[in-house]
Amino acid sequence: MKNKKIIFSMLLVISILLAACGSSAPSNPNIILATTTSTQDSGLLDVLIPMFEEQTGYTVQTVAVGTGQALKMGEEGNADVLLVHAPASEEAFMEGGFGTDRAAVMHNDFIIVGPEADPAGLIGTTSVIEGLEKIYELNATFVSRGDDSGTHKKELDIWKKANLDPAGQSWYLETGQGMGATLTVASEKEGYTLTDRATYLAQKDNLSVVLVMEGDASLLNPYHVITVNSEKWENVNYEGAMAFYNFMIAPETQTVISEFGIDLYGEPLFFPDAVAVP
Repeated sequence: MKNKKIIFSMLLVISILLAACGSSAPSNPNIILATTTSTQDSGLLDVLIPMFEEQTGYTVQTVAVGTGQALKMGEEGNADVLLVHAPASEEAFMEGGFGTDRAAVMHNDFIIVGPEADPAGLIGTTSVIEGLEKIYELNATFVSRGDDSGTHKKELDIWKKANLDPAGQSWYLETGQGMGATLTVASEKEGYTLTDRATYLAQKDNLSVVLVMEGDASLLNPYHVITVNSEKWENVNYEGAMAFYNFMIAPETQTVISEFGIDLYGEPLFFPDAVAVP
């Protein structure tokens, strides 16, 4: 009888130890995600973050800023993982040794929205350079984010390719704010603006601006997930960053991304890039 009690006690201890070993609770459960306002304003993160936290046990502190600011946070070791959309700046970030891993996650596209009356005549225009030339020639109100975000970088690149500089013009307004706020200002000022499609679709019911130009191949808007280099900053939670990195490119997450927005807008707001989705 005594032997049986000893065996039972040993089995109980072993089962407890096995349960403890099988626990997936992370040693450092807090991670900081620096991302763009478009992923926040579109509502996508409201779906993905709770999924990630439930699956992994991590708690995410999301800082939604422009891509330039997000990359700066990474450069200074003030974020663990990034979700951004400015490929040239991202490549410079990686070349500078600030990031460890980078993967494509999804894409959508940029569009130009403006007043329904379309005073600059952009409707029917398929060249974004031609569209900005029309705005410039008419001195039509254009609202820029002016915040070094991925969207702002794209806008400045288009002006540069058009050999035009709108800076300082009375009709060129800079908000220094995120995409949602900039769309609101464009709506109030009856102006044009460059926006990612997802944020516009998510907020268009509260706006008076309409889609006036789309389809230029140069307006592709890819997003990447990047882990911050923990060898530069010992406080970076690389294990947590990799958990988020792997979550974003996992087939289940990619499927959620491919379906996000269809029920509300009749079309997806993003298209998955990490894996093929059936």
